[in-house]
Amino acid sequence: MGTVLSVIEVGFSVILIFLVLLHSGKDAGLSGAFGIGGGGSAFGGGSLVERNLTRWTIFFGVLWALNAIVILKI
Repeated sequence: MGTVLSVIEVGFSVILIFLVLLHSGKDAGLSGAFGIGGGGSAFGGGSLVERNLTRWTIFFGVLWALNAIVILKI
């Protein structure tokens, strides 16, 4: 069980890294390469795509944290 949860944790980590790199920052990050950037606030987002990207990042971050807690309890 612990091994399966550890593999899932690695998967969540890779997804989170990818999602965070897609966010636009000071230099527009990788999101500019995919046409996602374009301004807006950090949490509000300028477009529907940015808001959805933020929601997915938070969703996978919560899953990652919950999975880490479960792994610690085993």
